[in-house]
Amino acid sequence: MTYHLSRGVYKFLGGPLATARFFLGVDGGATRCRARLRDASGRELGRGTGPASNIYVDFDAAMRVVRETIDATIAAATARQEIAVGIGLAGLADDEEAERIAAAFPDFARIVAVNDAVAACVGANGLGDGGLIIAGTGSAGIARVGARTTIIGGRGFRLGDDGSAARLGEAGLRATLRALDGLEPMSELARKLGRHFGGDPIRMMRWAAHAKPSDFGAFAPQILDVAGCGDARGCEIVDEAAKAIAALAHALNALGAERIALVGGLGEPLRRYLPPDVEKRLVPPRRDAVDGAILLAGGTLDDAEAAP
Repeated sequence: MTYHLSRGVYKFLGGPLATARFFLGVDGGATRCRARLRDASGRELGRGTGPASNIYVDFDAAMRVVRETIDATIAAATARQEIAVGIGLAGLADDEEAERIAAAFPDFARIVAVNDAVAACVGANGLGDGGLIIAGTGSAGIARVGARTTIIGGRGFRLGDDGSAARLGEAGLRATLRALDGLEPMSELARKLGRHFGGDPIRMMRWAAHAKPSDFGAFAPQILDVAGCGDARGCEIVDEAAKAIAALAHALNALGAERIALVGGLGEPLRRYLPPDVEKRLVPPRRDAVDGAILLAGGTLDDAEAAP
């Protein structure tokens, strides 16, 4: 049976709640998949990692990655019927997708499936009110205030993810292609990114036809590097990404989220480009998305441990 709960949580009960003695959290993102197992006291028992697991890109492949990561995490642990699992997945948007996820893991005590932004927000702020901005391969903002959960952005690479590494990479490659075609002045950005393709626009087109968001995001560090060295075109592109992150912060604040954390591989590098009023409003996350998934599954955390 499916229960669509408030605050953005899709919950599935695979057996009596009392049967859960262990709690497993999974964070399946667009770049990698991570899992962590804790006992009822919050003590960590094991962890595992795997490649990207974005159901927006490939549902079956994402489920395979999650399953393999879970197997690696609990290989030396206990019976699955004693484990409650919280799964945060990139691309999860509705009941139907959550049902498919739950059906893929029928042997656990219970499954709680959420969008990865929800798990990350709970990890960053706990189960109370708060906001979160994710700036990784993709981007999204989430506010959990009162009984309402609102996700802003995170609409996928084609229609959203402004301020993300994937979008930053795409913007940099677009600028590179324009420079190679003589449609804008050649920049250090274009020279650096163009070398990956031998300065050949046709090679770039063929690569882009099959590239995933993470492939575009792989160029983000180089774009940040040339921007940091003062390249005007690189600075322009990075500034646009920072404006997108600032817009998410303003929108979350308008929804009532006072405590807003910034996470993701692009988050810290973009801080120096954010408006001062936004930068000073952001706070460090308390925990990560894996522990957020554990909390949503009904587990607890060991306060003696440092935040992962």
